[in-house]
Amino acid sequence: MSQVINVSLWEGEQMRFKDLGGGEPSVLANESILMKGLVVRSRSNQIAIHFHSQQQSQPGSFLLRYQAFVLSCTFPQQPAYGDVSVSSLHSGGEAYFHCLTGYQLQGPDTLTCLNASTPYWSAKEPQCLAACGGRIWNATVGRIVSPGFPSNYSNNLTCHWLLEAPEGQRVHIHFEKVALAEDDDRLLLKNGNNIDSPPLYDSYEVEYLPNEGLVSISRHLFIELTTDGAGTSTAFAAGHCYEPFVKYGNFTSSDSTWALGTMVEFACDPGYTLEQGSVIIECVDRHNPQWNETEPACRAVCSGELTDSAGVVLSPNWPEAYDRGQDCIWGIHVEEDKRIMLDIQVLNIGKNDLLTFYDGDDLTAKVLGQYGGSRPHFKLYTSMADVTIQFQSDPATKIFGYGNGFVVHFFEVPRNDTCPELPEITNGWKSTSHPELVHGTVVTYQCYPGYQLVGTELLMCQWDLTWSGDLPSCDKVLSCADPGTVAHSHRVMSGPHFTVGSTIQYICNKGYILSGNSLLSCFNHGSSGLRWSERLPKCVCTYFLVASADFSWEGAKIALAIFIPVAIIIMFVVGIYLYFSKAQGKSLHLLMSTSLPYEHIAGESTYDNSIFETEPTDTREYEVSI
Repeated sequence: MSQVINVSLWEGEQMRFKDLGGGEPSVLANESILMKGLVVRSRSNQIAIHFHSQQQSQPGSFLLRYQAFVLSCTFPQQPAYGDVSVSSLHSGGEAYFHCLTGYQLQGPDTLTCLNASTPYWSAKEPQCLAACGGRIWNATVGRIVSPGFPSNYSNNLTCHWLLEAPEGQRVHIHFEKVALAEDDDRLLLKNGNNIDSPPLYDSYEVEYLPNEGLVSISRHLFIELTTDGAGTSTAFAAGHCYEPFVKYGNFTSSDSTWALGTMVEFACDPGYTLEQGSVIIECVDRHNPQWNETEPACRAVCSGELTDSAGVVLSPNWPEAYDRGQDCIWGIHVEEDKRIMLDIQVLNIGKNDLLTFYDGDDLTAKVLGQYGGSRPHFKLYTSMADVTIQFQSDPATKIFGYGNGFVVHFFEVPRNDTCPELPEITNGWKSTSHPELVHGTVVTYQCYPGYQLVGTELLMCQWDLTWSGDLPSCDKVLSCADPGTVAHSHRVMSGPHFTVGSTIQYICNKGYILSGNSLLSCFNHGSSGLRWSERLPKCVCTYFLVASADFSWEGAKIALAIFIPVAIIIMFVVGIYLYFSKAQGKSLHLLMSTSLPYEHIAGESTYDNSIFETEPTDTREYEVSI
């Protein structure tokens, strides 16, 4: 193979490409068609390039690029009423030929590509012809046509066919089409393996063909066709319809050969519904066998009511993509003393689409779960015998691609004394107080570090086998909570948001002093998430502190004022006692021998002196002044 990269030839200059393989060299191209980009391929492994130029002052130029490639045979011609398949077109490759039912191959059934330098097929392609007679061993399903069919058969023919079914079986014949020249041509079917066998059918004696066909009495059937006058198109053999087909479904048939009269009944795979066509079709018309109705189609539809004990709910058009703007509702109902296990095997929908499960027979029931986007395999359990599934697709978003949607398998399970299984939560985990979810079981949800729980942390299995609250979630913690304000103070923040590393400083108003740390910092406390470094401080009024101190000093002074006089009086009394004890009872009148200078004073003085009295016959007065 050569490719012209660039060419600029002057008038009179010549260039030729020749293939040297085989006999005489053949011209592949010359200067008249040479242009940039032209590819010249040889048919053999040899190519010659001849260039001739005259003596010129400015000769032309050319640039060629060549590359070797493996030579190959041409693709063989497909025979009429047959087919061909090829293992390889290169040297050593083979082509395989076969004919449609009723036709026989005339020529070799396999050709080989020979000669790597100049490849060619080992023989001419065969043909598929309707032969005049033949023997068919192990006949199960097949077709016999007249010579030249669908064209007219020839005159003056005598054709014999022998059909031999497997041991213990018989041959059943249906007539697809029979058009014999009146009174001249004859078709015979005989019960046996030779021309002398007793006749089963004779076109001379029977005017109409039997619709139900003919059945041999043994494993052999002999067929004879004789022609005399001008031939007409003839076909006689087992009349068959084509094999039916239904995507995402299956069918049952009364006859696996699809012969005339065959009844076929269709059914869809779980999750699909029959649309268009008929559930039952029949192979009719012996002249042109065909099904009396169109084959049905199976499709995953939007919405439905299901009462089976097990089944599948599929997104609309599954496994093809669903349409936008859909609102589909499925109701699933099982026996009253049962509940339903939902096995969500595939969930791959748009982030704005919603798949919701309701624990009951309508949309007012408690929500078991609501999901969007993609989620791995998980299960849900209802608390009763009904569940409602709702699917809503975003009108503004179209989902493209194979396998986008959902696949939900459901099963009827016993209604026991346990609550339905609770799912795990994203970015968190759960722990259960009891291995069986019986009444009273508590499920605790916790979040991974850096996430905070939104919703109820504890869920309890109640008497009606429902959970005490909705499923919580774990949201990522992005900042500390606002610690709040402190009375009689103002605060200074490092920024508008309480992210990790941010600070708050509290400053007390005039007349107040701070109790506690004035500076709080937001930091990551590991599994506990983000927290403040200190507790909130307090601002205390300074007046109360001064008043308390004054009260203490005044109290001390009062105590001293009371204690000193009392102590003096006690000491004086003790002194008098000691004095009289020493006098040993002597009269003290020496001290009182003269009139006291203040006898004129009444019984009470401004000092409230104490007066003590004894017997009336011996009265003594004592005066004590302080």
